[in-house]
Parts: sequence; C-alpha cells; structure tokens
Amino acid sequence: MNIKLNKKFFSNAIFVIAIGLLIYSPTRIWLLRQIAFSPSVENVKDRVTINDYNWQLNGLNSENINFKELKGKVVFVNFWATWCPPCRAELPMIQKLYNDYKDKVAFVFVTNENWEKISTFFKKNNYNLPVYNSASRPPSEFLKTNSIPSSFLIDKKGSVIIEKVGAADWNSSKTRNVIDEILKN
Repeated sequence: MNIKLNKKFFSNAIFVIAIGLLIYSPTRIWLLRQIAFSPSVENVKDRVTINDYNWQLNGLNSENINFKELKGKVVFVNFWATWCPPCRAELPMIQKLYNDYKDKVAFVFVTNENWEKISTFFKKNNYNLPVYNSASRPPSEFLKTNSIPSSFLIDKKGSVIIEKVGAADWNSSKTRNVIDEILKN
C-alpha cells in the first residue's frame, strides 16, 4: 500500500509541475518555439490571390504606407501582439528571416498595440521589425480568421503561397527555399 501511495504521489507531483510549467509564460513560449514547424505551402489549386491592395498602414517605427505600394513584390504579412505567447514564440525565428531577407522581401507586421508598448518589447528582445497599425480594412484574404499570429507569404503576382495561423518556424530551410524560389519568378 505504501508503494502505491508513493507512485501515485510521484505521478501527481509530476502532473502538477508540468501544468505549472505550461502556465508560466516563459516556459510556455520556450515550449511553443520547440514545437513550431515550418509552415506548409498552399496547394496551387487552393491558393487565393489578393484582389484589393488598398489598405492604409500607419507605421509605428517606419513610414506610413498603402499596401498597394507593395503590389508586384514578395510580401510577408504577420498579424501579432506582444501579449500573445505563440506570437512571442515565433518572433525570434522571424527576426532571423527578416535579417537575411529585408532587402528582398517586404515585411509588414500588423498590431493594434501602440508604439510605446512595442518599443519596450523590441528593446528587451533586440527586434527591429517594421511594425504598423491598420488604418483601414485589410484585404479580405487576410480576414479568414481573427486568431493571432496569422501570417501570409505573398508572391509577386499576389498569390498567397503560405497562409499560417499559429506559431511557425519561419526561419526553416524549407521556408527559405520557398522564398528563394518565388523571388526568382
């Protein structure tokens, strides 16, 4: 009886510790980063094309732009927030991708938070991604979900090559190969 009680106590203790680690935000973010996979490329027949590029974006750490200025370019769009654990989990991987592709791909990071909050978060984590607030309604192709993070990789023709809701490893060789391929076309 004493052995069973010890096994049960040990099992329950491990369960409580595991739940505690999942609730603790830094551990949860680390775990999400470990299980983030490369996003999947959309099947050609399932791809949507951006129809209306008229979307005004107010730059928080960059110039204001209208999304139509990016038509004909490869574009990475990410909807995110500082308080979102999956967003926080994927940002280090996105920052690495941005560092290598910022001169070849237009990056658009959209949040509804103010620059003061973003700036503090960026300084703490050494991020320098271009962040915008949406000043008008985004293209309908981005509105399929209200979940964040939501990310889209768009080719020069406006086709959504990758659409991903949730954290992903955007710095994977698979994603880099996809970007390299669409930059050639």
